[in-house]
Amino acid sequence: MPELLRAEGLSRTFATAHRKVEVLADCSLSLARGEALSILGASGSGKSTLLHLLGTLDRPDGGSLTFEGRDLLGASAREQSEFRKSELGFIFQFHHLLPEFSAEENVALPALIEREDRRAAFEAARTMLGRVGLEERRDHRPGELSGGEQQRVAVARALIGRPSLILADEPTGNLDEETGREVAAMLFALCREQGVGLVLVTHDRQLAARGDRQLRLERGSLSTV
Repeated sequence: MPELLRAEGLSRTFATAHRKVEVLADCSLSLARGEALSILGASGSGKSTLLHLLGTLDRPDGGSLTFEGRDLLGASAREQSEFRKSELGFIFQFHHLLPEFSAEENVALPALIEREDRRAAFEAARTMLGRVGLEERRDHRPGELSGGEQQRVAVARALIGRPSLILADEPTGNLDEETGREVAAMLFALCREQGVGLVLVTHDRQLAARGDRQLRLERGSLSTV
């Protein structure tokens, strides 16, 4: 499969009032189109920081990052923003749904923000909600949905724009074990079906094992599990 994403030697250090903390040091990875890569690490190991770098939400202190051969770190802020909008989907531990909007409106929101055709946006949202088993719940607001249903809505929202890459940060960490397994199975199945690359970070060994490959993040560096 052709290469989708490559990071070489990424490093990130944060300065506190009294010292500098090196969170990531010389992290390298590659991801093929349609591949699911799991990154296993303990709490505080830098997993979220790494995802932020891969998604151009933060800038590394050193290293390189390319997407389909394009230099992302050398791109302008506008080009990076366009990359995030057109190529990326984000899924977090907490769903970040807007409580005053219905499930359908939450899923359609990314398309509406981009001023896409309203009717087409809502048709796409209904389709995606059907794919995650929530078509009959599309008019419910987040407060009327279970935790697992809310996270399914978040998955549908991440996939509605047909991104090339999904970055998932502990996507089942806020769910009970059984619900987490169901959401994880659905996420991996949808990404494989649509040929979407997936980088998922987690502390859960069983969840990580669902990936095509697994890496371990420890002491700021990546290694093969």
